[in-house]
This record gives sequence, structure tokens and C-alpha cells, in this order.
Amino acid sequence: MRENAKPDRRPVNPHFSSGPCSKRPGWSLDALGDAALGRSHRARVGKSKLKAAIDRTHSVLGVPDDFRIGIVPASDTGAVEMALWSMLGARGVHMVAWESFGSGWVSDVVKQLRLDDVKTLEADYGHLPDLSSIEFDRDVVFTWNGTTSGVRVPNGDFIPADREGLTICDATSAAFAQDLPFDKLDVVTFSWQKVLGGEGGHGVLILSPRAVERLESYTPAWPLPKIFRMTKGGKLIEGIFEGATINTPSMLCVEDYLDALQWAGDLGGRKALFDRADRNAAIISAFVERTAWIDFLAADPATRSNTSVCLKISDPDVEALSAEARSAFAKGLVGLLEEEGVAFDIGAYRDAPPGLRIWTGATVETADLEALMPWLDWAYGVQRASLPAAA
Repeated sequence: MRENAKPDRRPVNPHFSSGPCSKRPGWSLDALGDAALGRSHRARVGKSKLKAAIDRTHSVLGVPDDFRIGIVPASDTGAVEMALWSMLGARGVHMVAWESFGSGWVSDVVKQLRLDDVKTLEADYGHLPDLSSIEFDRDVVFTWNGTTSGVRVPNGDFIPADREGLTICDATSAAFAQDLPFDKLDVVTFSWQKVLGGEGGHGVLILSPRAVERLESYTPAWPLPKIFRMTKGGKLIEGIFEGATINTPSMLCVEDYLDALQWAGDLGGRKALFDRADRNAAIISAFVERTAWIDFLAADPATRSNTSVCLKISDPDVEALSAEARSAFAKGLVGLLEEEGVAFDIGAYRDAPPGLRIWTGATVETADLEALMPWLDWAYGVQRASLPAAA
């Protein structure tokens, strides 16, 4: 191959976005043919499909029988906000963050809810904070997998079984790809558009019995809008967790989620999904190991995500550039790949350090990641040649 020649092989599916994520292999609009379009979500057919989505989620994720699952508005953000505004304030809070979305929850609790007794524990991009310093006599809010940093908690061992406070976990890019210890988690949230490649706009809220007890025993001092209300007369509104959604869902999106859950079940369930994500992430790990100009943003291998893989350009000449020039270099690399049609939407998140973010969740085919890696080298070579020092 001549120097910096374009690779011969291209990914069949160039969709490596970290959300909305790639549809499952083999997906087509035909999968939505049985959608309850033009029908009320409160009609028998609508309720049955929503209940089926809840039941299949229970099964595929391995959620304990005594946990409730509800389909809620406004994606993962809506699910997290419902938990924060409905449950916090009963005791002190410990907010834990190491990337953009976790920092957003800190801002909401400190600046919007304005709770009096809030502690924060934060770390820079690429690192976890000291999890052993979390105070679990407080309610604890954290992300399981930092979608914008590629840093995840390695397991749930840092959470004590005898904790006094609730654990509220934003698991949107972890659910269906990483093993969530539900015995350690009281509130779990995610959105359909991540690991299973569903459509945006809908969130999932999972509540433990301890979380339900909080809802039924504690009334916040502030008013709650209708879409946040999960209790009536001091009792949980059970219908929310049986398919009677708070607001009108898209039955087309529900059908798409049902299709994704069916695919996951046919594949072998959550273990098969975990394995696919791990194999995909391993392709990038091998590329980074043999490539001098790129490295993981996550410093500790034990904390590296197997879904939202975040990479930084480690070429000393690029690192020596100004912040603006480093950003332009990374954007130029991403732009070349998009122009070639081999990778879409793989730039780092807007608040993260400049670099790449490649989705490796279960709906991505390993062969497509294998085909992408030489293209990263090609795009880097083109960008590197444009630097004044390389002239």
C-alpha cells in the first residue's frame, strides 16, 4: 500500500454515534409493521404493548421481581429529573460526577433544587473520584458509565449493602452492556436510544422497594409538575409501572423498543449483549495498543467503558498546539471520516477534551469496527501532514 493510501475496506454500517446509537443488525422499517398507530395508548392494544415493553425489560435486564419499571417522558434526562425532584431533600445528598452529564445533575441539585445539605465529589475527565469517600448515609447520585468521558465504575463493590441513603444511578449508556447490581441500586434510569439502538424521547425509571418507600413517606417542599408526580394520596401510582404512562408515548417508538428487546432475547439476553460490547471495545483497545498517536481518555484500564469509548490524540506535536488548534485538528479528522462515509458522529462531546468518541455497544458489528480502524490512521495521517511542523 502506498503511503497514507485510503484503506480498501469500508464499514458496512458507519453509524458509531453515542446516541442515538446504531439500530440493531438487520433492522428495517418492516420491524415496525405491527405498531399500534392511530390508536390510543390507553386502549387495550396500547396498554398491552407498553406492559410488554416493561415485562421484557424486566427479563432481559434481570431486574428483581419486586422492583418497578416505568416508561417516562423526556428520555434519560426526564427519568433522572423525576427521581431528583421527587426523592431528594429527605436527608443529605452526596453528588458524584466525573463528566458532563454527572456535572449537570450536580448543577440541578445545587442551583435549581437548592438543597441545604449537599456534598459534591468530582473528578476531571478521564478519572474517577475516590469512591471510598462517598457518604452512603446520604442519598447518592452518580452515573454508572460516563458517556462523555468513557469512564465507568468497575463494579458495585463501593456501595455498602447496609447503606442508609438511596443510590440514584444514571445508567443510560450502561444498561444492557454492563452488569448492574440491582441489590446496590435504588433508582436506575436509562433511555432507549443507547445500547439497544431505540428511538429518542422516552426514558425508563426503575425503582427498588426502598425507593418506593421514600416516595410514599416523603413529600418534597416544592411543587412538582404533573410529569414528575409518581404518588397520589401518599401511595405510589401503580399504573405508571404497569403501562399507564404519565403522558402520551409514541407507539411507533414503543414498537421499535419491543423489536430491540426481542432481538436481545433471541441473541441470548444480557450476557450476550455484554459479550458483544466487550468484543467491540477490544477492537479499539488493540488499535490503541499498537498505535502511537492515540490513547484512551480513561486513565485506568479497569474504568474504561465498553460502550462510549473516548480517545485522545497523544501525538506530542498535536498536544503542543493551542487548545483551539487541538480542537480544530480533532474536528478535521472527524470531518474527513464523515466525508468518506466511513464514520458518522464520532467527535468528542462538546464539553469533553478534543478527540474521538466511538460507540461500541451491542448493536454495532465487530467487523465494522475492524474496518474503521485503518481509516482512523488514514485520517490522522492527512491531518498530521497539514501541520506546519510536518511540512
